Amino acid sequence: MSINLIFKIAAVGILVSILSQVLKHSGREEQAFLTSLAGLILVLSWVLPAIYDLFSSIRQLFSL
Repeated sequence: MSINLIFKIAAVGILVSILSQVLKHSGREEQAFLTSLAGLILVLSWVLPAIYDLFSSIRQLFSL
């Protein structure tokens, strides 16, 4: 896992939180929720392959 992934996740978190606050204050709670959900799905799509690689390397390490 590279440091770039951590910076990408942080950037998405900052953008999603700003967008959510702006949308909530303008009375659009549904869009704020959907924005948060989209950010979560985006970050999960980046993190899940790294988790899969971690488990496969652990499996190879212990020869399971």
